Amino acid sequence: MKTECHRSFAERLDSLVDWLYPPRCRACTESIQGRDREYFCSVCWPQIQLVAHPFCTICGRPFPDASGDDHVCGVCLARNPQFARAHSWACYPREEATEHPLRQVIQKFKYGRKVALGKPLGRLMARGCKEFITTCNAETIIPVPLHPKRLRWRGFNQSVLLARQIGRDYNLPLDCFTLFRKIDTPPQTQLPEADRRKNMRGAFALSGETAVKGKRLLLVDDVYTSGATVNECSRVLKQGGAREVFVLTLARAVY
Repeated sequence: MKTECHRSFAERLDSLVDWLYPPRCRACTESIQGRDREYFCSVCWPQIQLVAHPFCTICGRPFPDASGDDHVCGVCLARNPQFARAHSWACYPREEATEHPLRQVIQKFKYGRKVALGKPLGRLMARGCKEFITTCNAETIIPVPLHPKRLRWRGFNQSVLLARQIGRDYNLPLDCFTLFRKIDTPPQTQLPEADRRKNMRGAFALSGETAVKGKRLLLVDDVYTSGATVNECSRVLKQGGAREVFVLTLARAVY
């Protein structure tokens, strides 16, 4: 009876809060009707394509043919990644000319300095990628680091905010200091894929190997595009003695 009364009170309180402060879509800021979708409105939500089977069993890239089975993609066959597996919550078109709500909200988060978006976006990753996270059996979460110069300019590391929420939901420790960025590389956005790999080469290092030696690690970033950044991070972590590295990102940019 107490539980039912408590639930009823909580529901009434939520309704009152929604009436006083109507929830807004994180992408377009339109009001959200009902509580079925917490973070996106009825117009934006259908545009968000969750990563589902079939996808590459290594890098997690979704295949356009929904009738096939999971298998290794041609990119991973040609160049085996340093990480064991990667997965993303959702995907959007790589072409930036295409308007997409998930890209919009990530740009608000990163470049618009909307730090408050870290918690809801981290929750989406934690809930939507439960199967991947639990099967990884990771012991520690490591966010992809920013160079100190870029961190000072932005004021926060978006990967840390996402990783923090996942750590809270799965009771996993967060290590923000062992892996660091020693080279302030140019932004990857406008570079071809081959140049992205060269751009990342030697960009990361470890402050100490004992923190990762023999461990299964969950590497967290906001977007997986070519995979150059997370692959270089994974290479450094593996060289430092990490047993396995798994990659989790909020979004995957696809052709």
